[in-house]
Amino acid sequence: MAENADDAEEFGVLRSKRNATRYQILVQIAERQPAVNQQEIADAIGITAQAVSDYLQDLVEQSYVNKHGRGRYEVTKEGVDWLISQTDELRRFIEHVSEDVIGQVEIETAIATTEIREGETVSLTMRDGVLRAMAGDTGSATAVAVTDADPGRDVGITNVQGVVDYDLGTVTVVAVPQVQNGGSAAVPTDRIRALADEHDLVAVAETEAVAVADAADLDPDIRFGSAAAVGEAAARGLDVLLVAATDVLSSHTDKLREQNVSYEVVDIVEE
Repeated sequence: MAENADDAEEFGVLRSKRNATRYQILVQIAERQPAVNQQEIADAIGITAQAVSDYLQDLVEQSYVNKHGRGRYEVTKEGVDWLISQTDELRRFIEHVSEDVIGQVEIETAIATTEIREGETVSLTMRDGVLRAMAGDTGSATAVAVTDADPGRDVGITNVQGVVDYDLGTVTVVAVPQVQNGGSAAVPTDRIRALADEHDLVAVAETEAVAVADAADLDPDIRFGSAAAVGEAAARGLDVLLVAATDVLSSHTDKLREQNVSYEVVDIVEE
């Protein structure tokens, strides 16, 4: 081995191949102790059994491992401390890569409308609430593809330039009285059906609203988490009909205001 033990101590797992191998062997011993099969360790980390034997002798000399007879080894407190210190270094490096490196390369996802190849410039549009990518740079917003994709498949994109040109959706809100005040029976089903036909999505909030949709033979697109989902859909250019019980109405309209989403409350309740 080119490095001696003292030199190796100056380098972490990421900067010393020898330390990286020592680290892997120590982990394997800790998992298997006290009965340690050197060939199993060799197979697990991709080195020869003779190399494992040499490393074991070194680890024993460094007091990182105790030998208790043939094929019986145990990691010492010093060995555990060294493992912890090297693991902390690995953890810091992973955090750096995750937060400072990968985090800077934002990759979004779009649906390919044409065949797209990695590295190609694409134009972006919004349709049916979903970001779409087309080969070429003719749109108001462009990006660079980081994956290949066939039409209709998802494609990774980065380096988005410009603004995707589309109109924000609107929300029409129908308030349904709570059951003690008439409930779903107070809402005319024909009016709900007509409003539903004018919108891209139907959302319901609370049981009274579900009953209104059932009576009108509507299958709501949004049933749960409607306060956030309705605003998200509108922000993606979809018009939404929100049918909500009066006891949750304010929480939904407050959320829409927070999201700067345009909405209108219509009164179709029959007295």
